[in-house]
Amino acid sequence: MPNVVIGRDMKDIEKFGEKGTIMIGKHIVGTGEDAHLTSPILVDVLRPHSMIICGKRGGGKSYTLGVFVEEMKKIQKDIRKNLCSLMIDTQGIFWTMKYPNDDAKSLLSKWGLKPTGIDVNVYVPYGQKELFENAGVNFDGTFSIDPAELYPDDWLYVFNLDINDSLGILLERVITKMKKNYKSSYRIDDIIINIKKEEGFEKEKLALENRFLAAKMWGIFGENAMPKILEPEKITILDVSMTPASVRTLLVSIVLKKILEKRIKARRLEELAKVENEEIKRVPLCWVFIDEAHNFVPNVGKVASSDILLRIIKEGRQPGVSTVFATQRPNKLHPDVIAQSDLIISHRLTSKADIESLKAIMQTYMLFDIGKYLNDLPRMKGAALIMDDNSERIYKVQVRPRQSWHAGSSPLAIDEKFM
Repeated sequence: MPNVVIGRDMKDIEKFGEKGTIMIGKHIVGTGEDAHLTSPILVDVLRPHSMIICGKRGGGKSYTLGVFVEEMKKIQKDIRKNLCSLMIDTQGIFWTMKYPNDDAKSLLSKWGLKPTGIDVNVYVPYGQKELFENAGVNFDGTFSIDPAELYPDDWLYVFNLDINDSLGILLERVITKMKKNYKSSYRIDDIIINIKKEEGFEKEKLALENRFLAAKMWGIFGENAMPKILEPEKITILDVSMTPASVRTLLVSIVLKKILEKRIKARRLEELAKVENEEIKRVPLCWVFIDEAHNFVPNVGKVASSDILLRIIKEGRQPGVSTVFATQRPNKLHPDVIAQSDLIISHRLTSKADIESLKAIMQTYMLFDIGKYLNDLPRMKGAALIMDDNSERIYKVQVRPRQSWHAGSSPLAIDEKFM
């Protein structure tokens, strides 16, 4: 049987064939006891995509996310050099991709694969370096952000303040003045000094100072620059598992704004070079993988990363920024994320609200209710439903086993070696 290519229309399939695809699993044919695996399922990575990977807790979404990252290292060299990846790790489980999955050696052999570690670059917040070292995490470097990179709105999101309240007004005045008066970077201590200098707001000053003193303890502010992400073939993992939730969204906002800005500039140069028939050094297209994505672009309210993620979802394909959102609660995602996604991979869902959230999409080519498709999935680990808006088809897939170590499984209260 021929391989199944998803994420690609017929025109591209005729033009490129299977070039520029990654293999995530095999097609499941049949139901119940008659279900069996057939053709490999290949996913297009030549063009930008907006994807969702969902499933109930323990259903395999983070595992599947790891399979995608592994496959990014297997793409043909001439294509791989024009791609890079960024993983936002909220659970602290993807640094183990450096190590081979020796426990699955026999299973991998059935797929014609071998356990192998993946060359990923793991970075942790500078101020949390000791915490990660004590936890035995193998990381490659640290990162921090300059407080001068933040605007008043960013601080308002992080501190959960209203710009119309006295604290919000004070914060907005101080940061706006500092951005005007400081030519280069400044530190949290500089912000506190300027709060003290501000006239009036005597009752509010201490409260705002305390918030910034707490911000110093987050461990994300410093003089260490962000690692270079837009590097050919590079897979960057930012481990934010020990960072407060509101600060995670701030980090994602800052990083993605820079990525989008650089890719927009690069896209203009690429088009100009094509018109003038010239060679240029390409800035790689970027794939952004975000775990627990509903916390970064929620359906109710806004967080610091909401605006930039919604912009990338709507506009990111033209400059070449792909997104892969993993979540166990698709109904908690902003509706625009689901509406704009051209590929959805859904492991088993049992929550009615989560199933309903997927019903609003791709109904023109569904023969049955999506709940029926999900119920028809075999009761085996890694089984998922793929909805492909490019070919307007639905597929059942068994995601392949991981070659690198997966740290996302649930812990046991018994040592398995004694079983």
